[in-house]
Amino acid sequence: MCFDLDSAPPIAAISGAAVSHNDVVLEARDGNRLAGFVATPEEPARVGVVILPDVRGLYRFYEELALRFAERGYAAVAFDYFGRTAGAEKRGDDFEYMPHVRQTTSEGVQADVGACAEHLRGSGCDAIFSVGFCFGGRNSWLAAASGHDLAGAIGFYGRPGPGADGSPGPTARAGELAAPILGLMGGADDGIPPDEVEAFDDALEEAGVEHEIVVYPGAPHSFFDRKYEEFAADSEDAWSRVLAFLGRYS
Repeated sequence: MCFDLDSAPPIAAISGAAVSHNDVVLEARDGNRLAGFVATPEEPARVGVVILPDVRGLYRFYEELALRFAERGYAAVAFDYFGRTAGAEKRGDDFEYMPHVRQTTSEGVQADVGACAEHLRGSGCDAIFSVGFCFGGRNSWLAAASGHDLAGAIGFYGRPGPGADGSPGPTARAGELAAPILGLMGGADDGIPPDEVEAFDDALEEAGVEHEIVVYPGAPHSFFDRKYEEFAADSEDAWSRVLAFLGRYS
């Protein structure tokens, strides 16, 4: 997985911010029931964020991230990938997630993104963004090609190339991405070669997709973590770019 179980978003909580949060179970268009964590600001939000976790699925890091968005006036839903194979119940830290990751499909993930987007629209949001990490970063970009009418798609260190099953990734599908794209990448990410990032950037440019791909030199995969104090400046810059992106396209 991207983060350790004791990792946390490198974002300061806003003291005194009035937000509410709750666990929910949503239903996707294929009938799947999926676990979600919803965080909302006190005042009604017109901008919503669907959070796509790393391969571990929904756990504390992403619940905290949803709260950080809500403190800044955005409604947020973080969701779990494994409703079809593990159910929608809360799971412990010892959950063996990889067998379930292998059973996910792009179609299933996007059906779940759609359920989250509709939940946000039902609560009054009229501009929906996706933001994902690693496995979720890739699928966040692909969400822009999946009919969700997104205002933008953000990915932290997602793989833009072909999937493990040979399925086309965001680079190959650049012409289908119907929303602005933000990519936040580690320059020392062993799992995502620089030429793969460059190819994604070039494909977006050729397809005429509004985009920004930012590479942080020396930063590893999963640098966006409070435990990585040496990359605190990179994380701060990345978070600033996320907020600017939301503001620009909403």
